[in-house]
Amino acid sequence: MTEADFLVVGAGIAGASAAAELAAHGRVVVLERESQPGYHSTGRSAALYTETYGNHIIRALTVASGRFLRDPPAGFADHPLLTPRGTLLIGRADQRDALDAAHAELRGLAPGIARVDLAAALALVPVLDRSYVASGIYEADATDMDVHGIHGGFLKTLRARGGRVVTDAEVTALAWRGGRWHAATRAGEFSAPVVVNAAGAWCDELARLAGVLPVGLVPKRRTAFTFDPPAGADVRRWPAVIDIAETFYFKPEAGKILGSPADETPMPPQDVQPDELDIALAVERIERASSLRVIRLEHRWAGLRSFVADKTPVVGMDDRAEGFFWLAGQGGYGIMTSPALGRTVASLLTAGTIPEDLATLGVTREALVPARFR
Repeated sequence: MTEADFLVVGAGIAGASAAAELAAHGRVVVLERESQPGYHSTGRSAALYTETYGNHIIRALTVASGRFLRDPPAGFADHPLLTPRGTLLIGRADQRDALDAAHAELRGLAPGIARVDLAAALALVPVLDRSYVASGIYEADATDMDVHGIHGGFLKTLRARGGRVVTDAEVTALAWRGGRWHAATRAGEFSAPVVVNAAGAWCDELARLAGVLPVGLVPKRRTAFTFDPPAGADVRRWPAVIDIAETFYFKPEAGKILGSPADETPMPPQDVQPDELDIALAVERIERASSLRVIRLEHRWAGLRSFVADKTPVVGMDDRAEGFFWLAGQGGYGIMTSPALGRTVASLLTAGTIPEDLATLGVTREALVPARFR
């Protein structure tokens, strides 16, 4: 039996960031079912940071996380975690009202938001189809994220503070006995007075294993693929291009172009694989909106983005299960909110409060706790 102060189940970005912060307050063991951390959703992210996605709570968490990602602590990473990218929301002439409404909402969130006409959109992304695109919204301040660097930085911080990650350690039993949670895994047995449920798409499954009521988590498949850019084209400075109706997007990615149908297909938790129909739909939509032609798919994959009903993360102690702490439902925002969520977990578990800077941005305990669903 290995004893700790905190057991964190899941070594993806959520578990890694929380464990790194908790390791400053006690002994932390992270239990990961796969042979490497970040195998599922963390390693399959489109890696775009923008302060205009999601509801108010998500945006507040993103803003607070941006301060960390732009200027991480010494030793966290040996290169910048954010690099310039920009995003361009595009729409047809019949979608002008939707673009106007989105601009009215977003311009108060980010100073770099601008409404752009067709000429400006073409200057940014010359391959856009003039007969399809009428105008757009440009966010200059959106950036690419180094997901591997961010995730690896949290794991490095965890280990530097004495924490431990145990891989190939799927939890097969989880029970509360004698004031501690006891976890049986393929890698041995572990116990702690607090277990942090950061199991991603499997968070409800872990809760059921522990005899705790689920929060209604719905994992949804997101498909992506990469293909070659046009011959001779320099795509490095193109922004990410996103359809205002969110039916597709594409962006430069390591010399290739990453495309997606922006799908959200409910799925049971699993090692999800891409769907050929979703890929075909994305290819058709991208080719209709631009002169890009997808001749050959370089790589294809899918990941699960997990949501609860109000699309706000579930962060807090379960009020009906002592020592059972939820960190679930990050949706598609897990990487860019991870620094703030990691600090929130540690603050709630050690001080019972939301970090002051997040509270100032309007994040409340009541908005995050699992009891809100009742």
